[in-house]
Amino acid sequence: MNGSQLAAALDTACARLASTGDELRELDAEVGDGDLGITITKGAAAVRTRLAALAADATPNEVVLAAAEAFGEANPSTFASLVSSGLRAGAKATDLTEVSVTEVVALGQVVAATIMRRGKSAVGDKTIIDALVPSLDAAELSAHDGAAALEAAIAGAAAGIADTTGIAAKKGRAAWAGDRGMGIPDAGATAYLRFLESLR
Repeated sequence: MNGSQLAAALDTACARLASTGDELRELDAEVGDGDLGITITKGAAAVRTRLAALAADATPNEVVLAAAEAFGEANPSTFASLVSSGLRAGAKATDLTEVSVTEVVALGQVVAATIMRRGKSAVGDKTIIDALVPSLDAAELSAHDGAAALEAAIAGAAAGIADTTGIAAKKGRAAWAGDRGMGIPDAGATAYLRFLESLR
């Protein structure tokens, strides 16, 4: 996959992701301020606009950097900032020569490490990390076929969300809800799952 093909895949995914805005807004409103739906819809639109302006010969790394910057600039939310900084770090640390499963997992691991460091979070805190880390682990253990790896990542993310739905969040606005958040899936983790599903 070259840069142009990656940009096209991300454009399609972001177009699909925009339709999840209401679901994510309602889920986020259960324990927070409900702004995640806006963050995702505005961010997805901004990414599509930025990708459309890229040169046809943009490299995969340039595509990821452009998407990261656009998503972060579209909204001043903590979620957007963390995701953007993670993607920027990943794109700078990983050489996406073929956009293979191995390369994407390596990039994702940098994204996860960056989000955990900047957000002072860990697996089990009921954040996006609880979907991101299991999805990467599952993809890494797959047969390294793109479609199979994506399905493994989706299953891993869904399992991670299910594993933390019954606990109270330890980070972010959702943590303010305390026990009231028990039984409610994390909105950020769900947004990441919806993104993966949009890549199908």
